[in-house]
Amino acid sequence: MTRCVLYVRDGQTVGFLCAGHAGYAEAGRDIVCAAVSALTETCVNALIAVAGVRPIVRTGPGLLAAKLPRGTENRDAGTILQSFTVGLRDIAAQYPDHFRLDAVAVSEWR
Repeated sequence: MTRCVLYVRDGQTVGFLCAGHAGYAEAGRDIVCAAVSALTETCVNALIAVAGVRPIVRTGPGLLAAKLPRGTENRDAGTILQSFTVGLRDIAAQYPDHFRLDAVAVSEWR
């Protein structure tokens, strides 16, 4: 199962961590993994290209995490992260046995 955690501060998403293999199909043919990968990579790229924010990114096999550096939140970044969340919620609703989305409130974000 692929799991994503959204990190939320003061009602705004400030980062995420997505990891794991959905198990919908074998690697390379898994539409759930492909959808999550497309959303996470597009989110990071849009934060850079549209919002002008360079998120702190961590990657690994089956892992993509990103967070906004403290003080870089802006309207465009918020809109991008809201759109990202909508897409992930849609995947979670359609494929609940293969994808899970959670949100965690954070008070400190470094």
